[in-house]
Amino acid sequence: MVERLSWKKLAWELAFFYLPWLVVGGLFGGLPWLLLGATVAMLLWHLHQQIKLSDWLWKDKSLTPPSGTGSWEPLFNGIYRLQKRNRRRRKELANLIRRFRNGAESLPDAVVVFERDGAIVWCNKLAQELLGLRMPDDNGQHISNLIRAPEFVSYIANANANANYDTALEMRSHLNSARTLEFRTMPYAEGEYLMVVRDITQLKQLEGMRRNFFANVSHELRTPMTVLRGYLEMTEDPDMLVGPMWPKAHGVMTEQLSRMESLVEQLLTLSKIEAAAKPDLDHHVDVPAMLDVLQKEAQALSGNSEHVLTFDVDTALKVRGNDDQLRSAISNLVYNAVKHTPAQAEIQVRWYRSKKGPRLEVIDSGEGIPPQHLDRLTERFYRVDKARSRETGGSGLGLAIVKHALSHHDAELDIKSEVGIGSTFAFTLPERLAC
Repeated sequence: MVERLSWKKLAWELAFFYLPWLVVGGLFGGLPWLLLGATVAMLLWHLHQQIKLSDWLWKDKSLTPPSGTGSWEPLFNGIYRLQKRNRRRRKELANLIRRFRNGAESLPDAVVVFERDGAIVWCNKLAQELLGLRMPDDNGQHISNLIRAPEFVSYIANANANANYDTALEMRSHLNSARTLEFRTMPYAEGEYLMVVRDITQLKQLEGMRRNFFANVSHELRTPMTVLRGYLEMTEDPDMLVGPMWPKAHGVMTEQLSRMESLVEQLLTLSKIEAAAKPDLDHHVDVPAMLDVLQKEAQALSGNSEHVLTFDVDTALKVRGNDDQLRSAISNLVYNAVKHTPAQAEIQVRWYRSKKGPRLEVIDSGEGIPPQHLDRLTERFYRVDKARSRETGGSGLGLAIVKHALSHHDAELDIKSEVGIGSTFAFTLPERLAC
């Protein structure tokens, strides 16, 4: 192992170098010229070693140092050890940065690192998706120049000025107004900050749905309860129980009670389907037999409306799934068609094997649904014509039940409608569920 350079070693090296010249000069004369020649030779040797060092540092790409002699050998090896140590440290830092970035990429939130002056240092892929940033193109760009929303600019300025990192900013995305984002900023390193951005759109939607749910339930129950209270107050008069108004009052109260009972039953069905885990889909469901029963029930529900009901059913096509949920989904589609289709109009129900799997279609020739309502039909309590829905006893929960029941069978409700022509409500079950 090469020892480090020291004054003692340098002194001994010089002594051994000049000793032969001193001996020769003392014996044969010309000592000054000999010492001058020896000094020049030493300078030339040192100059050669310096050129070797310079070529190794700047030209030679090899990591192995050149061979050196004398006092230059510990210098070469010392520099080599220093480079080796620096390479090891750079490798450790690179691994640490890679681990940090891999961890940041695995987070479910967008992450942006920026400096005190707002210059972006780094962001993960989710930040590029949510905020529209581009790396490495946006490296060094001021974050307020890329997200120009006034509330965001004020938030960044106030956070840096007041060091208030506990508050969060909720705002509409500057890329998609339908998306709500939550921004949180906190100190990260000296002169740098870490901003975490979370998509809270679904959370906001759930909060809105919860508020609307309780408001709608209260409203739907308040109407029949008000009617019942009014008629019950009228019964305080003994003459009402035997008068001509009693049959009408009794009929209205019975109708309102049936309406509340239907609403509660549908709420319980929807809650049961939503709360239940994904059902076991190995149970055989006889859909043709189910449709045969539903055809009779639909005919009875039609009554004096005299709808033209046509059931085109592949009697050999059965599926695997949850019997109760499929029955709820199919019956709601058939009953809705009967309730919302004008009298004597045609209603067609088809059950057949399509290219993608078993498919059910309920086709009516009613008034049709305007396009702006189609995307919201499966929302709870959403009704296109509220007055007409109340007349037919609709609660706005039927298609929500259909949607959740089908989602447990890896299927989606497909709605197509044209105003004045009619509507088609259909779904296709995966081929793997066909028996």
